[in-house]
Amino acid sequence: MTHIRGAFLLPIVMAAACVPLQSERCPQCPAPAAKAAPETAVYLEYAYDALPGWPSAGLERSVRAFIAGCPRPGPLARACEAASSVPPGDEAAARRFFEASFVPYALVSSEGADTGLITGYYEPIVEGSRVQTERHRHPVFSVPEDLIVVDLAAISPELRGLRLRGRVEGRRLVPYFSRAQIDSRGVAAPVIAWISDPVELFFLHIQGSGQVRFEDGTRIRIGFADQNGHPYRSLGRYLIDRGELVLEQASMQGIKAWAASNPGKLQEALNANPSYVFFRELPPSDGPPGALGVPLTPEFSLAVDRRFVPLGAPVYLATTYPLSEERLERMMAAQDTGGAIRGIVRGDFYWGTGPEAGAAAGRMRSQGRMWLMWPRGESPPRPD
Repeated sequence: MTHIRGAFLLPIVMAAACVPLQSERCPQCPAPAAKAAPETAVYLEYAYDALPGWPSAGLERSVRAFIAGCPRPGPLARACEAASSVPPGDEAAARRFFEASFVPYALVSSEGADTGLITGYYEPIVEGSRVQTERHRHPVFSVPEDLIVVDLAAISPELRGLRLRGRVEGRRLVPYFSRAQIDSRGVAAPVIAWISDPVELFFLHIQGSGQVRFEDGTRIRIGFADQNGHPYRSLGRYLIDRGELVLEQASMQGIKAWAASNPGKLQEALNANPSYVFFRELPPSDGPPGALGVPLTPEFSLAVDRRFVPLGAPVYLATTYPLSEERLERMMAAQDTGGAIRGIVRGDFYWGTGPEAGAAAGRMRSQGRMWLMWPRGESPPRPD
């Protein structure tokens, strides 16, 4: 699904040798300031009995979610093979599979934190048209013809996974157009569909994929194709900082209500997030594809930071339901990523498709803990 997916346009600072001119004021080059060590993941081995809610956890559906991401190369290959022998509906066999195949490792930051933010996402259904009409005026763009993507790994292996996005202006690569510029002037790109509500289109960008329902009742599924290279900025935070909303109102539902009441301020608020997503039409499937390229499983697929959690691995999650103290403890499958999902203990819970899933996703902002389930006999993973 890759909500707000892809690496954003990042400033790349190249360190050069310091060779200043000698002078009375600066007789020698000052020593560079020491860099803070980057945050890393600490994997602490756990016993199953120490996992919150483990004795009563239902696991058969978790096995099915894990199998959806198989086969996997490398350390997860044997677990994928073993999972295929778990009979459908057999909870006891599912429990034996996890306990025999994996060792739980608590995800802990090198800075000491073992809890982090758990949010939710979903697949929206928006009303649209194949052609522009007086009602349907907001385009769903495919990838622009002039969008240039530079894979920085080709320059230095240390920059693996980072990409620059921009456009050519003369002989220079310059930043691509921001949301404000695209919304005001458009881009040279095919239009997949036209949407009636700019707020629904904005949240479609945030989720990274969705369905467009046409007036005749037919639907298409669209997914993330690329992004304009600008960083994601939270609309909720923008509205809070300007006194338009308080923190408790800054859910998806609260933002939509504010937009309906403040049409004159809406475009300026949307422009505060310069990130813009381009889509592609997807073939029919059982669900939106995640970063693994397989359909996500509602309430069992989790978006993670792949630098610390290998895609395809099971992850045991302990958090709470949206706006509730009720405990949510479940074996998830790490099958997706997201531009805003950055951190060691950071997860995004996939709720499914449509308004009910959207209601849960929009309200979910809980603290939680995560345990990576890693194959027995294998060392914990290295950072990606």
